[in-house]
Amino acid sequence: MKNSIKKIVPLTMSIIIVASIIISCSKSNITKSTPPPTDTTTTPVDTTHKIPVTAFKTLNYLYTISGTKTVSGIHNREPNATPAVWTDSIYKTTGKFPGLWSGDFLFEQDNINNRQIMINEAITQWKNGALVQLMWHACNPALAEPCGYDSNGVLSTMTDQQWTDLLTPGTSINTQWRSMIDEVCIYLQQLKAQNIEVLWKPLHEMNQSAFWWGGRPGPNGTRKLYQMMHDYMTTTKGLTNLVWVWDVQDFGTLSDDVNAYNPGASYFDVADLDVYDGSGYTTAKYNTMVNIAAGKPIAIGECETLPTAAQLLSQPKWTYFMSWSELTFQGNTTAELKALYTAPNVVTLDKMPGWE
Repeated sequence: MKNSIKKIVPLTMSIIIVASIIISCSKSNITKSTPPPTDTTTTPVDTTHKIPVTAFKTLNYLYTISGTKTVSGIHNREPNATPAVWTDSIYKTTGKFPGLWSGDFLFEQDNINNRQIMINEAITQWKNGALVQLMWHACNPALAEPCGYDSNGVLSTMTDQQWTDLLTPGTSINTQWRSMIDEVCIYLQQLKAQNIEVLWKPLHEMNQSAFWWGGRPGPNGTRKLYQMMHDYMTTTKGLTNLVWVWDVQDFGTLSDDVNAYNPGASYFDVADLDVYDGSGYTTAKYNTMVNIAAGKPIAIGECETLPTAAQLLSQPKWTYFMSWSELTFQGNTTAELKALYTAPNVVTLDKMPGWE
């Protein structure tokens, strides 16, 4: 029996070994032919430009068109009794209404008395689908309101002490300034109640020393007054319908001015450049505004001679232009206006998306 067992054991072991090899090979073949499922999908890299989404329909629209289209616009200067006279003049000339309407709270008594007429026009323009912009050529709070466009009013000056008082809460000049702002806020609150957004451009041309508020660089200069105004109107007065426009003029010192007068990224939504110096729409000016805006929309805040459609194609981040009332028809021919207002990259009122 022992000899039989010896013979059987090797045979049995051989069978087991062969079976193990077969099973092992079988498993190996299964692994190779049917690998365990893995996630082979690759997440695509998003190389597109991220368009910010803000609380403002109008600002979102400007972000959307930046780099491709430019909204047409014109300012409607005094009198406030006829707050669409220059907008209507563009239509008579080109057959197109501008996509941006601009008005002004102004400074003379008649125009102050007719501010409501101007605000009513802002409401109409918004309902028609236009961008609504408002400015304010304010009187000097150290002097008197109403005033004129002269050295006793809008074009007056302040002493350094008066300026310090203006920035100091509780002084007579500061109190007068806030009272003047309060009067303007009454009208802006009407627009807020109707969900109307306003491109609000106060203290325009900060680097322009002709105005009592301008020409004071640095942290305690014009930008400080702008910051205080922003905080008061936004927080204290609750005007959350304002899209803040920071505006400078194209002086030879522009590259320095955009830093010296910059109120800070949290204080503006759009960066404006007024183009008046005679050199036109240079690449240097354009690049300066693009760089200082750091991704925010830029615009041609004021001008006499308008850019051509070709110039706007080469400088596509200008989201709107606003020519100055009567200067529009002095600095541009009828043919030039028609060519611009019918260009495919220029947005007129009939091409606006609407706000309702």
